[in-house]
Amino acid sequence: MADSYWYNLKTGEVEYGPQSPGADRAGPFDTAEEAGRAPEILRERSRAWDDDDAREAEWREGGA
Repeated sequence: MADSYWYNLKTGEVEYGPQSPGADRAGPFDTAEEAGRAPEILRERSRAWDDDDAREAEWREGGA
């Protein structure tokens, strides 16, 4: 992981290797470009998790 890229959530900067505290960074990412897109990637993942949760809730409730 030391050779990975991270996105600093406080500064909005891309870091090489885990430089800032864990609570302040997202990653790891394979490339600096991917780390720079972290906010977009995190939003996409969050939407996907919300969709999965909604489908699971519907399934538990016996919906179609």
